[in-house]
Amino acid sequence: MEERLLELLESVLGRGRKKAGDNYAFWSPFINHQKPKLEVNIQLNSEGLNPWHCWVSDEKGKTIRSLFIKLKVSKEVWDEHNSIFKRKYKYAEQSLKYNPNEVVELPKEYKPLWVESNSIVYKHALNYLLRRGLQLSDIIKYNIGYCTEGEYAEKIIIPSYDSNGRLNFFVGRSFYEGGESYKNPKVSKDIIGFEMFVNWDFPIVITEGVFDAIALRMNAIPLLGKSPQQLLRKTIISKKVKDIYVVLDKDAFKNALSFAEQLMNDGINTYFVELGESDPAELGFDIMYDKLKKTQPLDFKTLMMYKLGMN
Repeated sequence: MEERLLELLESVLGRGRKKAGDNYAFWSPFINHQKPKLEVNIQLNSEGLNPWHCWVSDEKGKTIRSLFIKLKVSKEVWDEHNSIFKRKYKYAEQSLKYNPNEVVELPKEYKPLWVESNSIVYKHALNYLLRRGLQLSDIIKYNIGYCTEGEYAEKIIIPSYDSNGRLNFFVGRSFYEGGESYKNPKVSKDIIGFEMFVNWDFPIVITEGVFDAIALRMNAIPLLGKSPQQLLRKTIISKKVKDIYVVLDKDAFKNALSFAEQLMNDGINTYFVELGESDPAELGFDIMYDKLKKTQPLDFKTLMMYKLGMN
């Protein structure tokens, strides 16, 4: 039981460090600290509990269940928790606003952009992507489409597929100024973006958005937000990824540093790519490729200098 529980905790919190007794220390998700301050007892005590405590934020609880509720873990993590403890706690307790098991489908109004049309809307959608530096090969590769009507009217549709080629998410982006910029389906974001195109045996590039990932054109995974999802963190560990480039926008600088630190603590060669005021989609493939080649692995001294604002 303890071995399975430790593996589950590490899939959520990153690699743990053995402490006195049955305690393991993890980097706390409740604070940003240079040392692992969250301690969890992975063996049931005399009261049948697994106490945990963050010694800086003072967040604490008596069960792994209470920790996972605070962290709003994915259904996969919750199911494994129930299997380990032989319980039947419902995932609904995570209070998500939508059902993560809902089948993802493209809008019924979706039209592929690689099919030519005389429609003025088609031409505007295509020109929008070309202005952003995409090529026809990108449109075909990612099965990018558009909608002329319906809930996603006047939006580019960028699908994401899992390793089995099944749709796991899509992003809707307006190609006209003044409209609602982004509109996404109400399904779980705890997925691996563009997973179908990922080769875990090669260096991985982590970006914030789909356009950034497409611009890099090589083993890039969009976070669909500013922080990594639990499934991505778990898969990185299980696939034993050796090298990861963290390429997040300036407004996600703090999140990028935190993610880089987690990766380093998991023994992964981590490259923190500075972007300045631009993002990968604006810089384009050639400039970004040059930046990736010139970036050196991050060490803890440099990480601390970033945190202190010295670099």
